[in-house]
Amino acid sequence: MSLDVEEAARTRACVRRDPSEYFFMLVQDFGRCVVHQNGTSTLLSPGDMFIVDATQPSKFVYDGQLAHQISVHLPRDEMLGRFGAICNGGVAIDRTDPLWLAMRAVLVKMLHSAPETGTQLSEAFYGLIGAYFQERRSQEPDPRGQIIARALRLIAQNYRDPEFGPGTLALRLGVSLRSLQRYFEPLGDTPGQRLVQTRLAQAYADLSRAGASEVSVVDCAYACGFNDLSYFYRAFRQQYGVTPGEAQNRSRAAGAIVQ
Repeated sequence: MSLDVEEAARTRACVRRDPSEYFFMLVQDFGRCVVHQNGTSTLLSPGDMFIVDATQPSKFVYDGQLAHQISVHLPRDEMLGRFGAICNGGVAIDRTDPLWLAMRAVLVKMLHSAPETGTQLSEAFYGLIGAYFQERRSQEPDPRGQIIARALRLIAQNYRDPEFGPGTLALRLGVSLRSLQRYFEPLGDTPGQRLVQTRLAQAYADLSRAGASEVSVVDCAYACGFNDLSYFYRAFRQQYGVTPGEAQNRSRAAGAIVQ
């Protein structure tokens, strides 16, 4: 694609409207572009390559200068299945790495070869990306712990929003829901279970504190992110062995004794 605009942006609103499940390898042919994604900025000069994450907001700044880029779509499920989360959030390919030259050569062959050779070239390209990611992975902290930490922070920040669920959480983290579920396995629960537990714990705390008798159980449930009251009552009793009303009555009785 050729552009001579100031900038192009894929905002979070664009991501929600078009939740495209892919990465794409952006190859700068001529001109320059600054790619902003995942809190970092990368200047692309002719020959540079960058794997853009379509599930995350991004901005491409051209400053009105004509630039041409080649975009190669990489299916998200295929990439995550092969390499895990290391490619999430955008990855610049270091042109000082010898694998950069090999990837460039295979890409050129893919663009100019007959369709019947496409499968072999595609596998060669994935193999080179895998080797590049493996070297990066050996030099960086384990991303699994980072993703779990971010996931728990997002749950703590958003659990009161009834629209916030495991799918939204995965989208915010830039991983597939299946991958996110695998990350949670060492914790002994799923993203959905952790979210429900957080909501229940807050509801129990709200109903059990002094003065809770002034709070409606229904209002408490909605305030903690539940939009299905029957599910809230059932989950609350299963978790704490009492109904929400009984938990509230206990706090009321305890308050009367103190008085």
